[in-house]
Amino acid sequence: MDALAGLLDGPRARGAFLLRMVMEPPWSVRIEDRAPICLMSMTRGEAWIVPESGPPVLARPGDIVVARGPDPYTVAHARDAEPFARIGPGGVCTTLRGEPLAESMDLGVRTWGNAADGSATMLVGTYLMEGEISGRLLDALPPLLVLTAEEWNCSVMPLLDEEISRDEPGQSVVLDRLLDLLLIAVLRAWFNRPGADAPAWYRAMGDPVVGPALRLLQNDPAHPWTVAALAAKCGVSRAGLARRFGELVGEPPMAYLTGWRLALAADLLRESDATVEAIARQVGYGGAFALSAAFKRVRGVSPQEHRTNCRNGKGIPGSEEAGGRVEP
Repeated sequence: MDALAGLLDGPRARGAFLLRMVMEPPWSVRIEDRAPICLMSMTRGEAWIVPESGPPVLARPGDIVVARGPDPYTVAHARDAEPFARIGPGGVCTTLRGEPLAESMDLGVRTWGNAADGSATMLVGTYLMEGEISGRLLDALPPLLVLTAEEWNCSVMPLLDEEISRDEPGQSVVLDRLLDLLLIAVLRAWFNRPGADAPAWYRAMGDPVVGPALRLLQNDPAHPWTVAALAAKCGVSRAGLARRFGELVGEPPMAYLTGWRLALAADLLRESDATVEAIARQVGYGGAFALSAAFKRVRGVSPQEHRTNCRNGKGIPGSEEAGGRVEP
């Protein structure tokens, strides 16, 4: 398992929000959905993406912009255009006064806008839920990530453009997987740019000592790892591995393993009905008590409290009533 595969394996898109937005100036939409990641790509025309803080970005055909939540931003025909619509959590679309807009701006299957033949067309793919494993990934991204058409070329984009307005059985799953492929392609291109400031864990994967150690920890977190056992598997000394791992990753091997185990556990608690005991053994703890103690110490809540909070929608984007939702 490589760096991106490990970090994206848990938080795959599930029921992601995808649509084709078609607009004719003047137009401006305020995005306040608090989604962890949104990918936007122009297929026709231009659009400004204006963050809450930081410089605005002009997106042209073939460019892709990734907005990292939860901070709001505006997408518009002009950088200073006043918004006429707001997209809230769960894709709820209203005027700034709260009046529903989804029906009046419906242009067909997963297509939304103010003009069917508008001069600007943007594909939008939004991850509505933040998987716990993606924390390291999100922390490594700027508020707005931009790849121009000259900087990258991805065969997934034309396919997504073709598939997004189809209405066939299982289409939502097809689109989820295409969004995952697109995100991986974007991140790979971003981190591999000349002079890119890639995160430590990404660079470390290419190290002949630390890379194998990281893959061992990610692939088999339930194994009773020690630094000595890990070093033996990697063919280096214990002291050498500990020193090199700390230098490149920024934390000791066992601290990294603890964070990885707890992230896996957090996802399993949210997404499955397995008992805390079963999850504990699956991620490398001796039982429910050991997992609960570590979980409470690091995250401030017990595993059961975490599960309850997730299912009650506390702090989870998209948990609000979906009245007026722009249907994907």
